[in-house]
Amino acid sequence: MAWQIQCTASPPLLPSFPPFTLKSTSSISLPLPLPLPLTRSSRFRSTHAPSPRPIAASFSAVESTTSTDGLGNSKTPLLEVKGLTAVIAETKQEILKGVDLVVHHGEIHAIMGKNGSGKSTFSKVLVGHPDYEVTGGDVVFKGENLLDMEPEERSLAGLFMSFQSPVEIPGVNNIDFLHMAYNARRKKLGEPELGPLEFYAYIYPKLDLVNMKTDFLNRNVNEGFSGGERKRNEILQLAVLGADLAILDEIDSGLDVDALRDVAKAVNGLLTPTNSVLMITHYRRLLEVIKPTFIHIMENGRIIKTGDSSLAKVLEEKGYTAISAA
Repeated sequence: MAWQIQCTASPPLLPSFPPFTLKSTSSISLPLPLPLPLTRSSRFRSTHAPSPRPIAASFSAVESTTSTDGLGNSKTPLLEVKGLTAVIAETKQEILKGVDLVVHHGEIHAIMGKNGSGKSTFSKVLVGHPDYEVTGGDVVFKGENLLDMEPEERSLAGLFMSFQSPVEIPGVNNIDFLHMAYNARRKKLGEPELGPLEFYAYIYPKLDLVNMKTDFLNRNVNEGFSGGERKRNEILQLAVLGADLAILDEIDSGLDVDALRDVAKAVNGLLTPTNSVLMITHYRRLLEVIKPTFIHIMENGRIIKTGDSSLAKVLEEKGYTAISAA
């Protein structure tokens, strides 16, 4: 299946861009780092009435949205989710049934669960995927109501998502794609845009981080890439954009041992005390190379248990039945 998107962004957000076709091998078709100016109805549907101002609350996944670092200094949450409910837009089938989660700066969170538990749906709802409607709850990102933002606004605000099956963009090479997305984010932050030579100097060192050669920059986005190359390219986008919260949806799927090591090394290399990672995975092997601060178990559209890395060991030894029965 292919989508025709007319990129007619008017200055100053992005320069005009010739039409191109997105070829997808999955139903996911939104490369979030590229802020395309589509209409609201085609990008995000919500039956949830937005809150007039940012919300601060205490959620069950973590005891308090404001905690201390042991020195008496308060920690302000990066992401706060309370009572989030959502349905499939077309069928109105409820998938999320009250998700509560708090992510602070500098933390790594992993969400695990059986197939169909709502993990990937949760990540797509956070980035504003149009296949889902939010029917209740609140989501606050960096102190602002995330549900009021369009998908590209969420990206520019510092939210990044790596999809399970990244799309191909024929006719658009990597360096042009990344250059546009990076300058759009700089403009959002009130910073001057980088010219071609300045941007090349900025991106070149990041290629080593993901073990990619310079010729990848001249190839069309994900076109003809292997599974491992696509995942590395996603992490390169993350490295370039410098997102505050990276959502990695099964970043380990389809990767061999070497590719997984490269991706994990890159993700670990991007972590700072101010940004955070939210990983979705089925396998303990990812958690052994990217150490989570918290592991959350999702079941039937809710997070039913939160703990440390020992939860993954329990799952591996006893399965999800042990968690559900606890």
